[in-house]
Amino acid sequence: MSTNTQDIAGIGAPRVDEALAARPRKKRDISVRWIALTAVASLVGLYLILPTLLIIPMSFSDSSSLGRISGHWTLKWYQELVEKKDWARAAGVSLQVAALSTILATVLGTAATFGLFKLSPRVRAFMQGTSMAPLIIPPVIIGIGVYILMLKLGLFGTLQSLVIGHAVLSIPFVIVAVSTSLAQFDPSQEQAAAILGARPWTRFRRVVFPQILPGIVAGALFAFVTSWDEVVVSTFLVSPNFRTLPVEMWIQARTTVTPVLAALSTVLMVVSTLALVGMFRLQRTRK
Repeated sequence: MSTNTQDIAGIGAPRVDEALAARPRKKRDISVRWIALTAVASLVGLYLILPTLLIIPMSFSDSSSLGRISGHWTLKWYQELVEKKDWARAAGVSLQVAALSTILATVLGTAATFGLFKLSPRVRAFMQGTSMAPLIIPPVIIGIGVYILMLKLGLFGTLQSLVIGHAVLSIPFVIVAVSTSLAQFDPSQEQAAAILGARPWTRFRRVVFPQILPGIVAGALFAFVTSWDEVVVSTFLVSPNFRTLPVEMWIQARTTVTPVLAALSTVLMVVSTLALVGMFRLQRTRK
């Protein structure tokens, strides 16, 4: 028995050694794979963001033509952006439209999400897919449809037409964000509040709303960014004396291409980036 035990121990020892020797190799393989994936992801991210980042040094370049970066730096393009009345007027219109369309999209999107969660799972899935149509349909088609509707209502070229058109594009983002928060909400809490005598509005204000607020704010930020950068639908709804900032940029780009466009693009990117950073911080706080 002792001989057999020694033989078994002798046979098992090399296998244990081989297993122990294989572990570091597996760790090395995982680390190499991780480094390779990180490098590929970094290259793809750099490829996507590099054309956008090139706009920033162009906005500070002393060169009078867009696309060339000279060795001298200046702030005159930002100064021209502030002093020119057309840009200031367009910026004011964009802020008004973005603020009003965000409020409208947030209210309608939140209400629609609550209605969807009252439906059966099959009907809810169908209605959620239908509500995502503005994300799938080309903006040109939406712009033509809203343009025809505004003409019939006599609202073409007004602030109301832009607010409605932008809200149509923003509501799906609000529905997605609020749906995520509602999916994590425990309905038994609202039921407990009802048993204790709380009325529907009190249950919503004291129990439901505080827990889904991060989703509502995230949807509102998405709606604001969508409206702030929208150009296709806006092109069908603006008038010569009533233009948003992206539409004014598009018109200027077709006539005179100067680094002022780069300065304005940088400002738009900063606003959009701040909104997205705020949304990510809200999501991290919720977690």
